[in-house]
Amino acid sequence: MTRALAWDGCVNVRDLGGLPVEGGGETRFGVLVRADNVRKLTDAGWDALADHGVTRIVDLRWPEELAEDPPRELDLDVVHVSLLGELDSDYVDDVDDYLEANDAAAYWSSFYGQMLERYRENFGAGVAALADAPGGVVLFHCAGGKDRTGLIAALVLRVAGVGIEEIADDYALTEAYLTTGWVDAAPDEAERHRRRFKQQAPPAAMARTLHAIEERYGEVAAYLRAAGVTDDQLDRLRGRLVAS
Repeated sequence: MTRALAWDGCVNVRDLGGLPVEGGGETRFGVLVRADNVRKLTDAGWDALADHGVTRIVDLRWPEELAEDPPRELDLDVVHVSLLGELDSDYVDDVDDYLEANDAAAYWSSFYGQMLERYRENFGAGVAALADAPGGVVLFHCAGGKDRTGLIAALVLRVAGVGIEEIADDYALTEAYLTTGWVDAAPDEAERHRRRFKQQAPPAAMARTLHAIEERYGEVAAYLRAAGVTDDQLDRLRGRLVAS
C-alpha cells in the first residue's frame, strides 16, 4: 500500500501506516489519515475518502475557518476540536528574529513547544477524539495539514512507538506537498518572504519538539495523560495503530 493518497481537491493527504515501530513491526495502514482541509475536496475526492473507509473526521481548525467552508452535508461522524483555542487576530509572533537568522527549525520548535503547553487540554481532546472513534478509518486535518495536524500526528505516532527521527521525517514530507497559493497571495515581498519561511518543515523542528516533551514529562504518553487522555484511550490508540 502507498502512504500518499491522491484525493482530488486536497494536496497533503497521507495514511499513517507503514512507519517502523521501535522493537519491531510497523504502524497499520487504514487506521489514521492526516490531511489538509478536506472541505476543498471535489466530488471525486469525497468518493476517494469514502472508498478509503473513513468513518470519522476530526477537524482541528478554528471556528472562524469552519465558517468559510462551502456548505456540504456530511454522512460522517465529524468532531471539531479547535486545537489552538480561540483565534487571536492580534497575535504577533517572533518570526522576524528567526527569519533574520534563517533558522526555521528553531522557530517552529519554539512555536510548537509554546502551543503544546498553552493548549495542552485541547491537544488531549484531539487525541481522545481519535482514540474514541468508531471502527473504520479516522481522518484528522487542519487547513494546510502541516502544523496542527503535524503535531497531533507526532504525538500519536510516538505513543504507538515510532521513533522520533522517523516521525520528524514524516513531518518534513509535508513541505513538498504544500502549494504556493498562500505565499503568492501575500500583499508585499516582505510578507511573501515570511510566508515562504513559514512553509518550511525541517525535520529538526519536530525532533526538537518531541525531545523537549520527553525531557519535561518523561514520555509523550505522560504529556497526554496530563492533557486529560486516559490510559484506556492510549491503549486503544496503540491497539489500533500497531499489531500485537
